[in-house]
Amino acid sequence: MLGFLTARQAGLDDPLRLRRAESTRRVLNLELNHDRDVDRIHSNGVNTIDIEVIEGRYMLSGGADGVIVVYDLENNSGKPQYTCKAVCTVGRSSRYVHRFSVETVQWYPHDTGMFVSSSFDKTMKVWDTETLKPAEVFQFEGNVYCHHMSPIARKHSLIAVGTKDQKVQLCDLKSGSRIQVLQGHRGEVLSVRWSPRYEHILATASTDSRVLVWDVRRASGSLFSLDQHNGDKSKASSEAVNTAHNGRVNGLCFTVDGLYLLTTGTDDRMRLWNSANGKNTLVNYGKVSNESRKGLKITVSHSCSPEFVFVPCGSSVAVYTLHTGELVTMLRGHYNNVDCCQFHPDYQELYSGGKDCNILAWVPIVRPPDVEEEGTAAKGGSQATVNPAFEDAWSSDED
Repeated sequence: MLGFLTARQAGLDDPLRLRRAESTRRVLNLELNHDRDVDRIHSNGVNTIDIEVIEGRYMLSGGADGVIVVYDLENNSGKPQYTCKAVCTVGRSSRYVHRFSVETVQWYPHDTGMFVSSSFDKTMKVWDTETLKPAEVFQFEGNVYCHHMSPIARKHSLIAVGTKDQKVQLCDLKSGSRIQVLQGHRGEVLSVRWSPRYEHILATASTDSRVLVWDVRRASGSLFSLDQHNGDKSKASSEAVNTAHNGRVNGLCFTVDGLYLLTTGTDDRMRLWNSANGKNTLVNYGKVSNESRKGLKITVSHSCSPEFVFVPCGSSVAVYTLHTGELVTMLRGHYNNVDCCQFHPDYQELYSGGKDCNILAWVPIVRPPDVEEEGTAAKGGSQATVNPAFEDAWSSDED
């Protein structure tokens, strides 16, 4: 680390290199923080969490009990031991609470004054954070598995919604109505994700083993369907359509730069795809246990070299190197299955939620202080720790 600092100070290295090196070190040293607790509010499993990107301070959680909670992650106690308090809650006593399990929550990407939740009660609600009242409610014919707002969109305000229906719904925040339907899947839509690179590109995953990539400006259908065999007909057997997995596809996640797309399926496989042409990069992650019948929330690191992917795996969170598939570590701390995890890019921390009703914080191990060089005392010959910055370089020993 001192070498990076010296090179940066001398102008030999780009400052970004130092940042990536430290971010990578921190991710590789994640462990369960025993000094930080998160208020336990949910009486049933935690299905989904999201951290806002404006301040990086507030976290949303949605549970199988229908409850939504907003947490303050900032430590104002002045002590290393603290609890992330629940700032506000849409609890069972609220007339606006979801009647069944909340499957997805997401902050509005440009303002913490609004967030969106979707539930098995066949609704998606747009909430005013100040009043904790829904400003808009979208009704659907089946259970809502997922929704997603584009993190970069400036030309549209669409929310993509995946439901028990085969069709992907696009809801417009400005008009408060469903304005478009994307048809192509043959099963329930378990996951949807907008590209963080191109605001009109959308990926959707379904129980039909397929992942479709769309340009929502086109009315003619999807751009392409991901093929795990990359067009090799000898391996595709008698399949009539391209499949991304040999089971339900229940997890989607773009890399931060939008160049790659990760998918997870109930065939216990995770695959990395080139998002531009839909090619399978054939990275082998080994067996990635996945028995979830609903959506699985996976996440990726930010500003690391190499990048990492975090995947709920039973009661643990598996950490893989993105482009090599190497299993780096397993983060163990939950007492039951983990359903979701969220990476905090500002502090290289990870939060995970599970069926044990807990939200756990995984933080980097504090770097041990650098050991000062030991020098020989000028008089007496005893060993002492001397910082060179405080040495007297101009006086003689005779003075």
